[in-house]
Amino acid sequence: MTRKLFVTLPLLLICVACGNNDSGETYNYVTLSAGTLTNGNDSVSDTGSGDGDGDPSNGDGDGDPGGDGDSGPKLDVIGNDEGMATAGDAGDGDGCQKVDFLFVIDNSGSMLEEQDNLAASFPSFINSISSTLDAAQDYHIMVIDTDAWVYAGCPFLCAFPLPGLCVGYECGVTQPAQCEDVLGAGVTWPKGANASNANCNFVNGKRFMTDAEPNLPGAFQCAARVGTDSTDDPERPMEAMAAAVSGVGAAGTCNYDFLRDDAILVVTFITDENDDPGDGSSGNVDTWRQALIDAKNGDESAIVVLGLFGDDDLPNAQCNGGAETSARLRAFLDSWGDRGFFGSICAPDYDDFFQAAVDIIDTTCDDFTPPE
Repeated sequence: MTRKLFVTLPLLLICVACGNNDSGETYNYVTLSAGTLTNGNDSVSDTGSGDGDGDPSNGDGDGDPGGDGDSGPKLDVIGNDEGMATAGDAGDGDGCQKVDFLFVIDNSGSMLEEQDNLAASFPSFINSISSTLDAAQDYHIMVIDTDAWVYAGCPFLCAFPLPGLCVGYECGVTQPAQCEDVLGAGVTWPKGANASNANCNFVNGKRFMTDAEPNLPGAFQCAARVGTDSTDDPERPMEAMAAAVSGVGAAGTCNYDFLRDDAILVVTFITDENDDPGDGSSGNVDTWRQALIDAKNGDESAIVVLGLFGDDDLPNAQCNGGAETSARLRAFLDSWGDRGFFGSICAPDYDDFFQAAVDIIDTTCDDFTPPE
């Protein structure tokens, strides 16, 4: 939900340089219980001195993330409990061994608490995935935001001693430009107000994390704090999602190697804004669905979609006006049947939501037959 700012005319004219360059009633619903929010900021650091553009050709290739980025919580893979079903035990397919996770995170002005909740919930979520999907221990994890904000005008603003302009931009320092202004490109260096403002420096030198990341929770928490400086109105989570998985265009080039044919795809989108075509958001439920199905070569059964957004259109709502509802997002999520799952973005934490989602992911993994 984009916050409107009123500024004096001189300041407004200066800030123009920093703008963007973008030319069925059944619900799967979980009521989340109250919990303690653990802020993961201690796990966020500049984990290296790379250029942060995610281009493998720019990395040092030694696999060392550098810095103190591995001081956060380590991924502790919990052993499979006795009697717990493992991938392939009960499903109709051969079972998956790989999972590609895509997180689509609204970076508008009202999303600070929600980004904190997501970052705090990730360590227990990925631990549960690791312990439940016994045969699937190979992950790709990518974070994207919902706009294509470019810092092209910010070097000019360095000449003006006005605080608050182009927050996160370091005057006199070379900025990562490649892919940073591409809608749907993986986030590697979140910048702006309330962002991590650090080079997350994924160990593989690409725009997504893998299970080989020395500190996977810390790397995710760095990437997931995409900040609250979005200049796009409206937010475009579904358009960004479709671009991210398209495999073509600028986003396809930026996200090279993320999607794998022999992996299931789990998409999680989190936004407190309505996706309104009247405001310029492109696509519809059918085109968004088709984008994911095409990305999986026509195999709809290889896709899980998780959504955190406003719930005031449901009984026992938690938002009570704190987030917009969206009929289009609701219809998109419901179109996936048992493989679509909803949680309220206004819940005090997202732990219960993600724990419930693990079972859906596990079942999808069991039923998956990788292509020959």
